[in-house]
Amino acid sequence: MQFQGKLALVTGASRGIGRAIAVDLARQGADVFCTSTKAGGCAETLAAIAALPPGSGRAAALVADVADAADVQRLGDLVTQGVDGIGGRPPDFLVNNAGITRDGLFLRMSEADFDAVLGTNLRGAFLVCKAFARAMAKARNGRIVNVGSVVGLTGNAGQANYAASKAGLVGLSKSLAQELAGRGITVNVVAPGFIQTDMTAALPAEVQAAMQQQIPLGRLGTPEDVAGMVTFLCSDAAAYVTGQTLVVDGGMTR
Repeated sequence: MQFQGKLALVTGASRGIGRAIAVDLARQGADVFCTSTKAGGCAETLAAIAALPPGSGRAAALVADVADAADVQRLGDLVTQGVDGIGGRPPDFLVNNAGITRDGLFLRMSEADFDAVLGTNLRGAFLVCKAFARAMAKARNGRIVNVGSVVGLTGNAGQANYAASKAGLVGLSKSLAQELAGRGITVNVVAPGFIQTDMTAALPAEVQAAMQQQIPLGRLGTPEDVAGMVTFLCSDAAAYVTGQTLVVDGGMTR
C-alpha cells in the first residue's frame, strides 16, 4: 500500500490498459478518478476496485471527452472540488491513457480521421496536463505518465495518424519534463507493444500468431504488464526518472 493518501486521475479507464492502471493504483492505496466518454463507462472498473482488499483506494467515475477543452476544464474543476468524498485537490498522479484509432492507408485517410486521432491522443493529453499542471506545480509534487505506443517509435503501415499522435506525445512529454522538473514533477511515457485487449482478441488466430512471432518473449503483453510500469513511474523508486519513454513490448523493438 505505497500510495496511501495519494490521488490519481486515469483517463480512458473504462477497459483494457486504462482499467488495469486504475485498479493497480487503487490496489496500492491511491484514490482514483476514472474517466470515460459516456455515463456508466467505468462501471466495471469501479466494481473491480471495490472488490480489492481492505485498505485499497477508493474510486469515482467522471465523464469527459479529453478532446473538448471545455469538458477538460469541467473535469479539472470536479477533481479539485471533490466528488463522492474523493479529491478536493490536484492529483498526485496524472495518467493520460485515453486514445482512439481511425486506421487506414495514408493515401485513403481523410483529414477528419487524422484530426480525430490527433485531437484525442495528443491534444487531449495536452489539455489534461494543462488543466492540472499549474496546481500540481504549486504543490511542488506530481507524476505525469502519458501512455504512448511503440508505433510512435517505429511507425506502422495503416496508422499514420495514430503513429503521429503517439510520436507527438513523446515530444510533448520530454518538453513538459524539462519545464516542470523544477517543481518536483516528473513526466514520462510508457509505450506498450502488442497487448491483449478487446481489439487484439477480435483478430483472427493467424494474425495473433504472426504478432507473437515478432516478440522475443513469445507472448502478447497483458494490460497488467503496462500497469506495472505506470505504477513504478508513480512510485518513489522512480523519483529520478523523467523525460523518458519506457517500452513495454516483450523485446519487440530493438
